[in-house]
Amino acid sequence: MNADDRRFEVLRAIVTDYVATHEPVASRSLVERHQFGVSSATIRNDMVALEEDGYIIQPHTSAGRVPTDKGYRLFVDRLSEIKPLSAAERRAVQTFLHGAVDLDDVLRRSVRLLAQLTRQVAVIQYPTLSRSTVRHLEVLAVTPARLMLVLITDAGRVDQRLLDLGDVITEDQVAKLRTLLNQALSGRRLAEASAAVADLPEQAPVELRDAMTRASTVLIET
Repeated sequence: MNADDRRFEVLRAIVTDYVATHEPVASRSLVERHQFGVSSATIRNDMVALEEDGYIIQPHTSAGRVPTDKGYRLFVDRLSEIKPLSAAERRAVQTFLHGAVDLDDVLRRSVRLLAQLTRQVAVIQYPTLSRSTVRHLEVLAVTPARLMLVLITDAGRVDQRLLDLGDVITEDQVAKLRTLLNQALSGRRLAEASAAVADLPEQAPVELRDAMTRASTVLIET
């Protein structure tokens, strides 16, 4: 084992011991708990090198060391090198996620799977919707007088809304409505979407004005 590999093993031991005990980790405890096959002086030198590189810090004089954000990041980045997933595990993950129907389902499945694999509490954060852009708005006729609006963002988020019309609408009118809405929304950030659709009713053909007004109202509320 070369010096770089050994120092990573020292860092890994510091991370695991600190997570387990919530106490700064001293060189003596590292030597006692882990079999590095080198002297305690070498481990102390490795800890000095790790501290100089910003992977660990000493909270106060005479204390042991604790990992820094940089140290945690290196530890996480090399987890796959420590225990790569087997072919069977990879297939199981792909199968588990393949059945997801939308982004919400993907995240629910992912956090459950992550917790099972790590045996730890898992937390997943949604993409920031204010920065998401509209990829497509699908308009589907559920009945001649009811539409479904399906908003799809670049982050994979899908929102569905039902729209009740005051009158029946033809397939050609549905297609025209879809085209006008996508021309106004595609590529825009969600934060800008409300302003983008606010003026559409006045610009729409007379026969679509009522449907466009209702669609715009639903999208603004979304």
